[in-house]
Amino acid sequence: MREKIVNPILRGFHPDPSIIRVGEDYYLATSTFEWWPGVRLHHSRDLKNWDLIEYPLNRMSQLDLRGVSASWGIWAPDLSYCDGTFFLVYTVVKAFHCNMYDTHNYLVTASDIHGPWSEPVALNNFGFDPSLFHDADGRKYIVSMVTDHRVPKKYAGRLVLQEYDPVKKEMTGPVQDIYQADKIFLEGPHIFKHGKWYYLFSADTGTGEAHGQTIQRSESVWGPYEMYRADFMERTSDGEAYSILTSRHHEDILLQKSGHCDLVETPEGEWYAVHLCGRASEDRNPADAPRFPGSRRYMLGRETAIQKMKWTEDEWLVMECGGNTPQLEVETPKGVCGEPGPAEAPGERSGRAQTEGKAPKESGGEKASDAGDSAEQKQLVRDDFNEPELNLDYQSLRVPMDNYHISLTERPGYLRMYGRSGLASKFAQTLIARRLTEYHMEASACMEFEPEVFKQMAGLILMYDTDNYLYLHVSHDEDVGKCITLLKAENKKYEYLTDYLPLSPEKPVYLKLAIGGCRAQFFYGYQEGKWEKAGPLVNAGFLSDEGCLEGCFTGTMIGICCQDLTGFGKAADFDWFEVRSSEETLN
Repeated sequence: MREKIVNPILRGFHPDPSIIRVGEDYYLATSTFEWWPGVRLHHSRDLKNWDLIEYPLNRMSQLDLRGVSASWGIWAPDLSYCDGTFFLVYTVVKAFHCNMYDTHNYLVTASDIHGPWSEPVALNNFGFDPSLFHDADGRKYIVSMVTDHRVPKKYAGRLVLQEYDPVKKEMTGPVQDIYQADKIFLEGPHIFKHGKWYYLFSADTGTGEAHGQTIQRSESVWGPYEMYRADFMERTSDGEAYSILTSRHHEDILLQKSGHCDLVETPEGEWYAVHLCGRASEDRNPADAPRFPGSRRYMLGRETAIQKMKWTEDEWLVMECGGNTPQLEVETPKGVCGEPGPAEAPGERSGRAQTEGKAPKESGGEKASDAGDSAEQKQLVRDDFNEPELNLDYQSLRVPMDNYHISLTERPGYLRMYGRSGLASKFAQTLIARRLTEYHMEASACMEFEPEVFKQMAGLILMYDTDNYLYLHVSHDEDVGKCITLLKAENKKYEYLTDYLPLSPEKPVYLKLAIGGCRAQFFYGYQEGKWEKAGPLVNAGFLSDEGCLEGCFTGTMIGICCQDLTGFGKAADFDWFEVRSSEETLN
């Protein structure tokens, strides 16, 4: 009997998955939005155990996110391979919640999955979620959705296709609509070929709990495309798509928001779809909330899951289990070789192809989840900052953490963080963070910091975006001296949840955060294990796609940071930082 894959396979903020197979190696890319570096790449040999291996967009010349708003930046990367080259297509969103969208689409390439990846090639700006299709005759095409600033919009949903010239590195030929609809909205399109058919595989019905996935086909890449419609596709209105996979109408299942799929064929000829999903908390928005009133809150953000697929006799793709409801467990592929290892012979799949690649870099860590055993569920239990580079799992906001922000060598065994801009900055703040991957987790850190004025701060943060966070930080008050306090920011409403609690100077401070469901409790002390509460038990459910008024596509992050609003760069030294799962009940 085959082993089971437990969903989600990438837990916490990992939306918009794109997958390819390279011989016996699978590579999966996900969106990173305003978090830097851009695009997370994972590797697996069995579709069950995944290791983070790379960020293709890791140079400022490739990606400059300074000034972008929350949940803008990198959207929906599309990963493919052809003739010895890996291709990555993606959108950089510079303006969105407005009348005229600003969506720039780019392409980077590499001969090795580990890079270096090229400088970006500009494609077009019609809309977001571009995807590259490699046809068997050598021609290449870009498909994407189209934004419409007109009032009212002419179409609810629209997809366009244009040829790409890889020699001239530019778009060429006519731009042609291949999908128009007055009611059904589609995005995240991929084209692939199976048998005589070209298939258009697209996400439908937004990104919330009504999200889903449709499939269409045509005998020409230019269409016209026919949408698959079947009796098992429950619909309650004309605005709902005909979805081959969706969680809508099933509020009781774990994997909500399911949709935005991509496909991969195994060496044994089995087919799997990766898709985004979300695990709801028990918390909800107020009924009078200005956005998403009454909606369930998803603190972990949108995650990545996998489903086994099959072809019908009349050549449509459906879920192997029947129906269109995502499953919590699916069986591993035939002939898998277990844990990730060195890449072997190349394989091939029409349109989104594969080749030989290098073995993934080790990421290590210990298990930090109560379900499944994929590498993404493993956390580095304690980072002692003994390595010359930061662990791959960390990301920063909009810019890299270069020597202006941090040093791992100035004081060996410590991470020195130089205080820079405030937490509202969309340009240059000193902060590193890891994903919240479960609803029961703990984080802690040991920090040495001697602030001289109240404008100097450093500590432990639970954060969704620059307007929404809980920040346990050490600072200096004119009356109290060195002190610690807990700051809450909820949609630009700020309040301190504690007094300025005095601290002894010249002593390391231990900081801790415990999360149970949507509740968070912060602690501090001078010795690990001997904790004093810092503030009350806080409902942190507002740190979610639904609770925030600006961002709504990412997820909650746990981090450490330092600010110096005097401009002098006062530094904090972190001896270690830990993020791990927990079964502790909060009272």
